[in-house]
Amino acid sequence: MKAFMSRGTIHFLETLEKKHKHIDFYFIASNDGGIAYYENNSKNIFSAGQAFDVLKSVGELSKEGYVVMNHLPISEDSSPAFEYRMKHSDSGIEEMEGFQAWRFLRQEKSSKYVVLTQWKSFADFENWKSSDQFKKAHDSQQAKQPSYFMERPFVISGHMHEKEE
Repeated sequence: MKAFMSRGTIHFLETLEKKHKHIDFYFIASNDGGIAYYENNSKNIFSAGQAFDVLKSVGELSKEGYVVMNHLPISEDSSPAFEYRMKHSDSGIEEMEGFQAWRFLRQEKSSKYVVLTQWKSFADFENWKSSDQFKKAHDSQQAKQPSYFMERPFVISGHMHEKEE
């Protein structure tokens, strides 16, 4: 499975739905603009977007909710260990109240990753962050960080965009 993501204004990104009716888009109004996201096994329709391999998928994405995307540049020598840990971890996230979906994505042809979580609400995400399951999942960060970051890890968060009818 592949995932594809592009940024722009929500208004512009919504025009993609008219051109590509066969694609089930998810639109996120984030803290730095709009994001269009979709998953399938076909090619990338974005001319200026990112393509990802979906390494692990839990739950079903929803057109409603709160999304957090942790963008993680991992050193190449740490990528195999990081992927193994993420694919085989049992964080208990899917047991949390308000959990909807979790995706572990690797950007094609790089060692950049995105961990995407979707929640029914911001409050549900905050409850996850203060839970024992969160502490357990994050207590042993085993992936070796590069001594110099060309890019810093960053987080994008936002609500699923509700279309105006």
